Amino acid sequence: MLSWTVTFLVIALIAGIVGFTGIASAAVGMAKILFYIFLILFVLSLLRKMF
Repeated sequence: MLSWTVTFLVIALIAGIVGFTGIASAAVGMAKILFYIFLILFVLSLLRKMF
């Protein structure tokens, strides 16, 4: 899951450098969503390990 986040972030950076703002904003949005999902799953797995 984290690899998908990094992939979309790299796509967003490349698209931003080249000038494709629509693709860049879509990729940034997807990277943010995947990052938050990854973060929630990480916290849940930490809590599960504690209890």
